Amino acid sequence: MSMHFSAPDVYVQEVLNSAHPIGGVGTSTLGLVGTAPDAGARLGEVVAISNWSQFRKVFVPDDARSTPLSDAVYGFFNNGGPRCYIVNIPAGAPLVDARKDRYGLGLLETVDEVAIVAAPGYTDGAAYEALLSHCEKLEDRVAILDPPIGLDDPRRLLEVYEDKPPPARPAHPDDGGAHPADDADTGGGSPAPGGPVGPRESRYGAIYFPSVVGPDPFTGERKVMSPSGHLAGVWARTDLTRGVHKAPANEYVRGITGLEYPVTRAEQAELNPRGINCLRSFPGEGIKVWGARTLAAEEDPFRYLNVRRLFNMLKESIAEGTRWTVFEPNDEDLWAATRRDLSNYLTRVWRDGALMGRTPQEAFFVKCDAETNPPEVRDAGQFRVVIGISPVKPAEFVIFELSQSSDLTDLVGG
Repeated sequence: MSMHFSAPDVYVQEVLNSAHPIGGVGTSTLGLVGTAPDAGARLGEVVAISNWSQFRKVFVPDDARSTPLSDAVYGFFNNGGPRCYIVNIPAGAPLVDARKDRYGLGLLETVDEVAIVAAPGYTDGAAYEALLSHCEKLEDRVAILDPPIGLDDPRRLLEVYEDKPPPARPAHPDDGGAHPADDADTGGGSPAPGGPVGPRESRYGAIYFPSVVGPDPFTGERKVMSPSGHLAGVWARTDLTRGVHKAPANEYVRGITGLEYPVTRAEQAELNPRGINCLRSFPGEGIKVWGARTLAAEEDPFRYLNVRRLFNMLKESIAEGTRWTVFEPNDEDLWAATRRDLSNYLTRVWRDGALMGRTPQEAFFVKCDAETNPPEVRDAGQFRVVIGISPVKPAEFVIFELSQSSDLTDLVGG
């Protein structure tokens, strides 16, 4: 709007900024599917929960017993998780139903906010496949898979992972051969025929071992629990304090007192290349997450969790932040504005430490011009932008080279 200047004075005019700032989407919201202590509460709904007290009010009756779902919710909030969505399904029910789109995991498809998915206690092959397929379909979230409770030997875990029948359990000398973990609550997940089946390779899933030991959130009694809820809280806490580009590892797990099995360094050397992340107890330090890999193959560029989740965040942020370009004239002005907005956003991401490079030019590039949008592309109603980034990889292996000298001054520089 033009202004009329007639008298000497100071004139202030509002000028609209044509820039379209891109903001990063959230990465710390958890979606959970399982059976609540009140098995009939809010069935067929997605319920947003912001704290443990709210969960108890909605899903926990007065005479409640804990379930894998309630253990996971407690562990999530105890470890710093800010918000989760609950889908309560009947006990023993599957995670998906081919006859119903709005059921189980299908209900979580309606919530764009969800960035982490878990089904506490569901450890059979069908459940693993359902979780991984859900995340691969949506491409904006990552699944945390639980190991079977009672799987207290890494060699058995590798055999399960390789889809081999597990060996017979060693009998306890004081219980006539029965093993207490055989009766563990699986939260409705039924074992696959012929024994457990491990998860397949996937860029959108992670699995942890072993199960955790901690107090029951209702009775305080010591029990074995599936770790997915606690780990989701660790992921969220790391996102909020350091950023999604920081690998969610070398972090304490709150609210637990032990592990079902003490993994050794040599045992983890076998598990880590298979994408099986370990929880380890270190003397004087407590229990920490000691792995940050997806289930992708060793040579896959998305084998690290922080890289996978950073790309998820960038894709969704860019998609939402550039929606204004739809139906705009596909010309030089649009190309220049898009380059500006994307470069500004990725520069902020680089300054946060998520991208590798001494300068923004080394960390990323944005190409949007006549070369990416030739006449045939424009005639087809398409608008193309090419973006390249260099994500920071975790320092998974720290190597020290030590030398020995007969003269100490050689080592300290004289």
